[in-house]
Amino acid sequence: MAAMGVEERKAREAAFHDRAFSEETRQDLWSKDYRVVRASAQCYEDYLKSNCAGRRVLEYGCGVSSRSFLLADCGAAAVTGIDISPVAIERAAQRAKGNGRENVSFQLMDAERLDFPDDSFDLVCGTSIIHHLDLERAYSEVSRVLRPEGSAIFVEPLGHNPLINLYRRRTPHLRTSDEHPLRMGDLRTACDYFEAVSARFFHLQGLLAVPFRRTRAFDRILQALDAADQALFRIAPFAGRYAWQVVIELGRPRTTQRLPAPR
Repeated sequence: MAAMGVEERKAREAAFHDRAFSEETRQDLWSKDYRVVRASAQCYEDYLKSNCAGRRVLEYGCGVSSRSFLLADCGAAAVTGIDISPVAIERAAQRAKGNGRENVSFQLMDAERLDFPDDSFDLVCGTSIIHHLDLERAYSEVSRVLRPEGSAIFVEPLGHNPLINLYRRRTPHLRTSDEHPLRMGDLRTACDYFEAVSARFFHLQGLLAVPFRRTRAFDRILQALDAADQALFRIAPFAGRYAWQVVIELGRPRTTQRLPAPR
């Protein structure tokens, strides 16, 4: 019965993302209304640009707005994107073919059961992916496919802020029924699978810029509020749990903690 429940969850995730990736107007709305996350996205992309040259990279949950092409442009030796959504993989593969990218490939795959040998990648990356998964299974699989000197980076939503959680409850159409924004305990769980775990928090006061997102003053307001957030998190680290998003860096995978593959 438990196995059936897991498969039903994965089927719901695939169906939801197939619909989302097929709706151009929805993607346009998302990109306009989520400009407030610029700082966390820039932190993530800066890390990729600085750490991908000459390396084999796995994009974990690539979607259709894949960073795989950015990684290839920045010198990655080979980039593989995986996703549970057939629509995402089909569209990403078409884009790669149209751009003549020979070192970028995409595969339909279950992120909780990767079809790669141990120690396959130097870098694993993903945005808003692991909060859709069984966390221990996800951490275990990322640890397994990373080489001993490899690293991983993810941008994920947090689940402690009551106002953000209220917004989530009021917009169920923007998310799946099975996703679970991360909590601080979930970040600590990563320490069971990686010796090096660090987190940077983003978008608390910065959310006050949202009402101005269609005004000319938006960029200036957002920049000032993002700077205020980083100052706050330095002075009062506990405030980080109430942020909207976290950038998680993982390194030195623990091979002894890997879970056995599910049957």
